[in-house]
This record gives sequence, structure tokens and C-alpha cells, in this order.
Amino acid sequence: MKKKDRYEQALQLLDKAIPVPETELHYNNPYELLVAVILSAQCTDKRVNMITPALFEAYPTAEVLAEASPEAVFEYIRSISYPNNKAKHLVGMAQMLIKDFGGVIPNNLDDLVKLPGVGRKTANVIQAVVFEKAAMAVDTHVFRVSHRIGLVSEKCTTPFSVEKELMRYIPGKLIPKAHHWLILHGRYTCTARNPKCDTACTLKTICEHYVRKHRQSIVTDTATTTAKDV
Repeated sequence: MKKKDRYEQALQLLDKAIPVPETELHYNNPYELLVAVILSAQCTDKRVNMITPALFEAYPTAEVLAEASPEAVFEYIRSISYPNNKAKHLVGMAQMLIKDFGGVIPNNLDDLVKLPGVGRKTANVIQAVVFEKAAMAVDTHVFRVSHRIGLVSEKCTTPFSVEKELMRYIPGKLIPKAHHWLILHGRYTCTARNPKCDTACTLKTICEHYVRKHRQSIVTDTATTTAKDV
């Protein structure tokens, strides 16, 4: 199958399987989403959603958060991964947001990655979700699913190389949706340890991983049958 055809079919199938692709982080405004995404690094959205209501009540704006101490913020986020570093990042982010950007979330990659705790992936999430830009955030789910389906080659060994390959083939208007399609497919269907190929996946007819797995199963069954007949 040509790569262009694989992309077209994958996007169509994902659209049918996940008709409402959106982040599972709970937020009410760009500031809250930025905080939630920073907290979600190497942590589940479910865990982040458990602690953000109290955090947002205590620090409802960047202005209030900028006046806080990392130690005080830590008490609200201590149950997530790397709370010490993230507490420092959140306060630093808020302070820079007020000082350098007038309290307004920047809408471009170069300015976003200047903020403490904001890397390329986080910046792309904000660009895609808040500003509906053609930005592809590559997390562990997107990285894994893209390789398994066959959307990117084995030569794409870094998140940035995967991002560039996906951006090359996915139409710009679909990139914000495709980001969520791949994440949600990886989170609930194409899971890391036990992908639900036979029970839940609608992409198996075009998935390189499934085709290889199925082909190997046929070879193994044939070899077993032959051995029994001898």
C-alpha cells in the first residue's frame, strides 16, 4: 500500500471510530489548559484532572500563580509525577507570562517554548487546541501508533522526526484532530503492551503491525500443521 493511501484510509477510519477528537484534560480557558498540559508530562490525564480543581481554585489566574511559592503549589500537586520540578515550572511560567507576555498565552512555538516547563510537545498542544493551528504534538501514544500503523518509517527515531513525517502527509486542517485521534487510539485501543487488534481496532486492515502479526501467525500455524503430518 502506498503511504498516501495508508494515510487517507487511516484518517477516515479514525474519524469514524473517534468522531469527537478532543483532549481529556479538564480546563476552562487557555491558562488552565497550559497548566494542565505542563502537569501531564509523564503523568496520566486522569490523575491531573483529579488535582487541578483545587489548584485552579487556589490559583485561578496567572497573576495569582505568579505570586505563589513553589512550596505552596507543591502541596496541591504532590500526588503527580515530579511535583517539585513542576511546582517550580508552574510558578516560573506564570511569572514569565506576566512579565514578558502581559499575561496572555502566546500563540506561536518560539514564544511558548520560552516558558518554564513548556517543551515542543506542550507548545504544539497549546497551538493546536487553543489556537487551532496545524501543530502536531508527539507524545508516547502518537509515537507508538504512528510506527505501528506504518504512517512513519523506522528511520523516524525521535519525536521531532515523527512530527515532521506526520505533518508532511496529513492535511493541515486535519492535523489538530489527527493529534487527538492518534493519542486516543493509542490510549484505548493500540495500547503499549496488549494492543486490542482483534477485538477493538478498526485499522487492522491497513496496519503494518497487524499484517506482520497475522502473517507470522499463518506461518507458525502452517509449520505446526506440517510437523504434525510428518
